[in-house]
Amino acid sequence: MATECRWQSPGVTACQGGRESRPQGKAAQVPEIIWKKGEVCVMQSAEALLEIIHERGKKGLPLERLYRHLFNPALYLRAYGKIYRNDGAMTPGVTADTVDGMSLKKIQAIIAALRDERYRWTPVRRTYIAKKNSAKKRPLGLPTWSDKLLQEVIRSLLEAYYEPQFSDRSHGFRPGRGCHTALQEIHHRWHGAVWFIEGDITDCSGSLDHSVTRSILAEKIHDNRFLRLIDGLLQAGYLEDWRYHETLSGAPQGGILSPLLSNIYLDRLDNYAEKVLLPACRDPAKSFMRSEAALASIFHAAEASA
Repeated sequence: MATECRWQSPGVTACQGGRESRPQGKAAQVPEIIWKKGEVCVMQSAEALLEIIHERGKKGLPLERLYRHLFNPALYLRAYGKIYRNDGAMTPGVTADTVDGMSLKKIQAIIAALRDERYRWTPVRRTYIAKKNSAKKRPLGLPTWSDKLLQEVIRSLLEAYYEPQFSDRSHGFRPGRGCHTALQEIHHRWHGAVWFIEGDITDCSGSLDHSVTRSILAEKIHDNRFLRLIDGLLQAGYLEDWRYHETLSGAPQGGILSPLLSNIYLDRLDNYAEKVLLPACRDPAKSFMRSEAALASIFHAAEASA
C-alpha cells in the first residue's frame, strides 16, 4: 500500500498506510519523523526544526541529511510570509513567475522536483541600478518567484545553523545587526581607539570562488544532495539583453541567499583577523606579516581541500 500523507494540524502530518503519529499535548508541536518507503510522513513545525538546527550550530555539530528538510511544506509557508511583501515580489525574472501566482500547488511542485533531484535553478535576469555616491552602476540579478521562495527556505536553514558561529564583531547582513549596532559597539567598547581604517572588498559577492564556497560549506554540511543544489544555484548563469552568460564565480547579486553565502565565506577572514592579526598587533615581539601574504593565506586550507 502506498503511503499517503495529509495535514492534520500546523506542524503535524498524519500518515495513512504507515504508523500514525502520537500527538500528546505540547509534544504534538514537535512530532517525530516517520519513514515509510523513504518518504517523510510526519514533518516537524518550521520553528521547531530551525531551533534544533540552531542548537547544532551552537555546539559546532555537523549537519547531515539537510536536503530532506526541503520537503517540509511548513518551511515554504514560513518563507512566503517573510518575502511576499518585498518590493521585488511582483518583479518578474526571465519568466512571468511572480508572487501573484503563488499557491499550495506551486509548493508541492517544487518539493516534488526536489525529491527527484530534478529542480533546476533558472538564470537570473540581469539589470543595473545606480550605485550610491558613484557614477557607476551595480549589476542586479532578478530571480524567478519559485527560485526566490526556495532560496528563502535554504537561507532560513543555513542562517539558523551558521548564525551562532559567526563573530560577534560581524554586523553586516545579520538579523538584529547593522550599522547602528556596529556604532554602538564602537561607542561602548572601543575607548582607546584613535584611528579607524575603512576598507572595501571590490565586487565581494561577485568574486566568491565557487570551489572555496563549496569546500567551506562541506566542512560542516555532510549532505551531497544539498551541496549539489547550492552548486546549481551558483552556476545558474544570467540573461542580459536576453543573451545567456555563465557565472564562473560569485553569488548572484540580488539573490536572497547571496548575503548569507558571503558571510559564511568571509567568516574565515573574521576568524583570521581575530586569532592571528590582532594578537600580532598587540604583541610587538611578534613579527607582523605582509598584508598580501596574510590575505593570500586566509583561504589556503579551503583551496587545498577543494
